[in-house]
Amino acid sequence: MSDMFFEVGDKVVYPVHGAGIIEAIENREILGTIHSYYVLKLCVGEMHVLVPVDKVESVGMRPVSDREKLDQAIDVLRQESSSWEENWNKRYRLNMDKIKSGDICLLAEVVRNLMLHDVAKGLSTGEKKMLDNARKILVSEVVLVANDSMENVTNKLNEIVRERSQANFSDLENELEKTKG
Repeated sequence: MSDMFFEVGDKVVYPVHGAGIIEAIENREILGTIHSYYVLKLCVGEMHVLVPVDKVESVGMRPVSDREKLDQAIDVLRQESSSWEENWNKRYRLNMDKIKSGDICLLAEVVRNLMLHDVAKGLSTGEKKMLDNARKILVSEVVLVANDSMENVTNKLNEIVRERSQANFSDLENELEKTKG
C-alpha cells in the first residue's frame, strides 16, 4: 500500500499525462478483488484517468509543485540550452526519462531544449510530438499552480523561450563580430 494518500479536490501531477484534480476515489471489482482508484480529471483534453491507489508511487503521481519550485522551472526555461545529444535515439530516451521523472524542472529543460532546437534547426516528427506532449504536461501544471488559463500560460511559456532564442541569436552575432575584428 502506498504511503501517499490524496483526497478529492487535490491537485496532482501524473507524469507523462499531466496535471489534474482528483474528482473521486472509487472502488472497482476486478477479477473478484476490489481495488481503490483515484479518478483524475486532467487539465489537458478534459480526459479522465483511473490511477490505482496502491500504485501511486510506482507511477510517479505527486502533488503539484509549490510556487518556489514553479519559479525554479521558469528559471530553467530562461537558461541556455543544455548539451544536445547527437544520436537521435539516445536523445529521445534521455528526454523521455526526464519527462517520466515527474520533476517539473527536468520537464522544463526538455521543453526549452526542444523549443530552442526547433527554432534553430527544426525537429524530427517524433521530437515534435514529444515537444507537444511535454509542453502540454508543463502547461497543465503551471495552470494549476498559478491559477491561470491554458492560453495565458502557453503564451507566457512561448514568450520566455522566444526571448531565450533571441538571446542565443544575439550571442552568436556577437561572436561573429569578434571573429571579424
